[in-house]
Amino acid sequence: MSDNTPSSPTTPQANAAPGVPRWPLILFGLVVVMLILGGLLLRYVILAPQPGVVQPLQPPLANARERDLLHPDALIESVSLSRLPGELLQVPLLRDTLTEDFVFYYENNADRLGLAGSLRRIVYEHDLTLQDSLIEELLDQPAQVALWRGADGRLSDFLVVMKRGGLAKLLEPLAHIATDDSQLRKVGDLKVGSSSTGLYRLRYNAQKFMLFASRGDYLVLLSNPHMLFTQAKDDDLGEPDKMFASQLATLLAGDDVLPGAFGLGPRGELSQRVSLGAGALAMGYQKFIPAFAGVRFDKDAKGWSSYLALNPVEGQPDLDFSSVWKAMPMGASACVALPVTPGLYDKLLVRLGADRKMAEAFSGHLSGAAGLCWYADSRLYTPLLVATFSAPPSPELDADLGKLFGSLVGAYEANAEGGSFPVEEENSGDTRKWLRQVSSRFGQYPANQAENPDAVGGGAFFRVGMARQGSTLLFSLDDRLLDKGMGTLAKRFPPLADVLPKDALVPAYLAPQSLSALLQQETLDSLPQDMEPVFRNAADSLLLPRLKTFAGFGGYALGLPVGSRAEHPWQWLPLQWRAL
Repeated sequence: MSDNTPSSPTTPQANAAPGVPRWPLILFGLVVVMLILGGLLLRYVILAPQPGVVQPLQPPLANARERDLLHPDALIESVSLSRLPGELLQVPLLRDTLTEDFVFYYENNADRLGLAGSLRRIVYEHDLTLQDSLIEELLDQPAQVALWRGADGRLSDFLVVMKRGGLAKLLEPLAHIATDDSQLRKVGDLKVGSSSTGLYRLRYNAQKFMLFASRGDYLVLLSNPHMLFTQAKDDDLGEPDKMFASQLATLLAGDDVLPGAFGLGPRGELSQRVSLGAGALAMGYQKFIPAFAGVRFDKDAKGWSSYLALNPVEGQPDLDFSSVWKAMPMGASACVALPVTPGLYDKLLVRLGADRKMAEAFSGHLSGAAGLCWYADSRLYTPLLVATFSAPPSPELDADLGKLFGSLVGAYEANAEGGSFPVEEENSGDTRKWLRQVSSRFGQYPANQAENPDAVGGGAFFRVGMARQGSTLLFSLDDRLLDKGMGTLAKRFPPLADVLPKDALVPAYLAPQSLSALLQQETLDSLPQDMEPVFRNAADSLLLPRLKTFAGFGGYALGLPVGSRAEHPWQWLPLQWRAL
């Protein structure tokens, strides 16, 4: 396993608390993804999105007409899909935290077993000569698995392209029994070049369906009939969408076009290549980080390697995250820094209720980079945000910042005068600070610590804070983190920059010991023993031991070569995970 390979475990994601601001979460999607990326890969390497869920014909796709079968959100290119789970465990951190149970899960996945059972029944009842281990043979072939996000943002629907001499021909006997089987039937023809090939639908696990077509040495599988039949209703599929049918024909003709969607060429000698676009990672915030294109993980004879893809953006400053790390307090559990594009965020702020002129001034002054860090002595939903301005703001912009804070931060407080608690403003030299009390049952302070406990709703509250010191802006739902950040800028507390390598651009940082403590706290708080005894016992016996193992690893800094920049779309840059 090479040292430039990420090895991060699955991280639970907390929902934003009601009554707290949304604008600091613009960068949240990519941050969380950096922490849960390993979990995303592990969750979707084989066929099933939700094991054991029985439903009618898969529901229509909410964004069917926006899809492109040749431009997926994620792509797995594998010399053997059945080897992928085991090869992921070659990453030391994943091997020690996931154990062999991960591999067993995919070997005994409900949808995989359901498919195998359906094929075995068809083979037996129709006296076919197909091997009983057909599923295993299919998964042991070179394949491409393209995945798309569903309406809930999860990677749920997939398309599989397989090529192997003679393998697709093994499925030809299925065509002869498609008119006389309860689970398999022909639903149409696809025109590929000057000829046509049959399109079949296979039912498995009671009411799940899969489409497949084969031609020569190529086999294409679709996990959801609605990916091709966009107007399907119940059992009536109707006519296939012409554009999607043409794209499917391209894949059946053997054109290797899927890697091009990620700016890549053929897989070559790599045994595994996993590419995820920004759409699959940024959780809906990709438009606010246009320079970020995606991430990629390659496996060759030497081990796993990782890459970050960037897009050129007009007006985007050169990559420089140093201002973020100089302001971030030491002791973080996990951090990420992102390039900021000036003038990009005013429309978002206006939609959230900010005055247009104020929003334009704020957005136009943002520059360089912004970053988020989580700390074990805070909560998963209260990170510290650090951003930078192109220059120290004028008094007028400071006044606008205060108005922006007051208009976007807060909630309706039934027992507070005016419907919300007042904004407290502090001015000292070149420092400006704004605080507002916000009632929320997720707040880090109990109501009895408020000046007027009876006015606090939900039994707890936040002290949401924003501060500007020089050209640095800080924000957090946890005012204690804000104070720690201000202490770092005043050199009363050491910055995270002191432990990061100086000879690399560092967009991300991971401290397993501290992160493990944070995740353990969130797990135990979300699963009270008296309210969730079953899930709590499962967490105690399965998750917490893995977190304890995870805590035994040292810190990592994710580095890019100094001077990295995007000269063209999908500029792939090597990432190096450096032990600290």
